[in-house]
Amino acid sequence: MMTEEIAPLRNQINAILERNRYLEEQNLQLRQEAQFLRKQIQSLKERDSDQKAVLVKKFHASSLASNCTSKEKQFLPDNYNLNCKQKVLELESKMKEPRVPKPPPNPKQLQATQHARNEGVQGPPPPPPPPPPLSSKLQGGVLKAVQRVPEVVELYRMLTRKEGKVDAKAGSVGIPVAMNSREMIGEIENRSSYVLAIKSDVESQGEFINFLAKEVENAAYKDMADVESFVKWLDEELSYLVDERAVLKHFPHWPERKADTMREAACSYRDLKSLETEAASFHDDPRVITSVALKRVQALQDKLEHGVHNIERVRDSTSKRYRDFRIPWEWMLDTGIVSQIKLGSLKLVRVYMSRAVSAFKCGQFLDDDDLILNGVRFAFRVHQFVGGFDEGSRRAFQELKMLASK
Repeated sequence: MMTEEIAPLRNQINAILERNRYLEEQNLQLRQEAQFLRKQIQSLKERDSDQKAVLVKKFHASSLASNCTSKEKQFLPDNYNLNCKQKVLELESKMKEPRVPKPPPNPKQLQATQHARNEGVQGPPPPPPPPPPLSSKLQGGVLKAVQRVPEVVELYRMLTRKEGKVDAKAGSVGIPVAMNSREMIGEIENRSSYVLAIKSDVESQGEFINFLAKEVENAAYKDMADVESFVKWLDEELSYLVDERAVLKHFPHWPERKADTMREAACSYRDLKSLETEAASFHDDPRVITSVALKRVQALQDKLEHGVHNIERVRDSTSKRYRDFRIPWEWMLDTGIVSQIKLGSLKLVRVYMSRAVSAFKCGQFLDDDDLILNGVRFAFRVHQFVGGFDEGSRRAFQELKMLASK
């Protein structure tokens, strides 16, 4: 009797224990899932502010609240409708108040003449027209103090032949081909506020754009600094339009080619002047270790060669366009900024060779042969780039040559 009563109880206990083990396994899995979800929630919280900012910016781009779905409206700020009304009012005000352009900047020469007239002194006569462009064959050898040093080429060939390899990259820098790509703006153009703003500018800013077009057509300067000032003024005025390209394409008389060419010239001139300034202001800090200093010199030389090669590559075709649009072009010749950049390269090669000689004498490098070989390679590279050495570079090279001959 007792055995019959105990057997069902034992079965119930076993079932309860089995159920308990199953629940413990489920509990462990749930804890792991809960921990994983907590990490996910924490990650989402960190990105929540960024997502909200993106959503708010996205919804603010549309001027009509009706374009938003009911699901999107819950993310919109409370003052969204008010902002839409303000945008419409701004568009209406633009149509009522056309842009009043600022006068373009006066050329420096004109400012000097006006100042002289105010002082009662007759201004200087206008300069003669620029000479015709020199052919590429006659433009070499513009640095009077620079002379070719055949010993540089001989030593370079001797050392590279000894190493069993020729540095084919010396004196040249690979120039990546610039690829121009058009941005996709179809999504923006489909927005009603964007189209409405363009239409508003086309209808209300016609007189303003005609004034700018006339100024661009009549622009003729002899100094690139004046071109830079004019381009800066033009960009500031055109920034008033909601989309410069989209608005100006409705004005067939807009001198797009000349405006783009002036911008191109100003940008190229500014980049070249920046290289000239960087090369002229370069200073070798003796506290910097030699290996780092040599890498800095090489990096700057790469930039100088890249900038000069870019100008030389497009100089013939570009200078003709500049002359056609009455834009200064003489600065692109070897007698202009390019000569100053090459003088900066001579400064770099003096620093490099002096550093290499000092490091060799102090025994700072384990492999002195590589140090001297790299110094000769860099000297050959700059020699070919500049077209020779000046007196200071020749003296530094003689010291390097003496060490290489040992």
